[in-house]
Amino acid sequence: MANRRALITGAGSGLGRALAERYARAGYAIAVADIRLDRAQETVAALGGAPHLALEVDVASDESFAALRERLMREWDSIDLVINNAGVASGGGLLDTDMAEWQWMLNINLLGVVRGCREFAPWLVRQGRGRIINTASFAGLAGAPNIMSYGVAKAGVVMLSEQLRAELHGKGVQVSVVCPSFFKTNLCENFKGTAGMKATATRLMEKAPESAADIATAVFEQAERGVFLILPTSAERLRWRLKRWLPGVYFRKLLQMAEVRSQSTSAR
Repeated sequence: MANRRALITGAGSGLGRALAERYARAGYAIAVADIRLDRAQETVAALGGAPHLALEVDVASDESFAALRERLMREWDSIDLVINNAGVASGGGLLDTDMAEWQWMLNINLLGVVRGCREFAPWLVRQGRGRIINTASFAGLAGAPNIMSYGVAKAGVVMLSEQLRAELHGKGVQVSVVCPSFFKTNLCENFKGTAGMKATATRLMEKAPESAADIATAVFEQAERGVFLILPTSAERLRWRLKRWLPGVYFRKLLQMAEVRSQSTSAR
């Protein structure tokens, strides 16, 4: 895999940094893109410096993403992998969520991925090879209550990836979508929503058996095998099968789990 090149957004921390570390170990040169340039630089330093690049990007901005692509085209004559990973978190039901939160969430978590695909898919198609990996969440599959804007945005990423996979079929470009549940990361750093929901999400992340490095390893291994829907957290593989094969049973268990979490949040 020597001389391969990968762009990873949101790679200044959390899962993005873990992905950068995993792909760098496999021999990729990494373009570490983050809204905070200082964090991107920290990741590059941890990777050992050159040939890796630290770049600033605001995935909520058309202009910023276009500038990122132009910069990379000056630096690199080819690109092998684009991971649209940058994202934010929120929690709350429909009646608790104002339109400002919806616009913030959809612009970053959904349209940020759209921008990444629109900017870099043409480059990959011209090459006739490459891979796009979009980070969604099991929230985009689960249909769970009280994560309304987040779940809808991530469901959009899943559907975007499905459609893009079909559109790029036969053009040499593979597409995968990653749908983890809770794992140890700093996703709640910019959380919007109720304090109770943030506390619950933080607690579930802290208790999760998987780390960001575990998720990154699962993504790397499954994407290399050409897996489209990557479910890197163990419990969600069973839950996804249950939802597909026994949707009524799944829904009852979903409501039971939501009730337990609601009681736990209320007690705090």
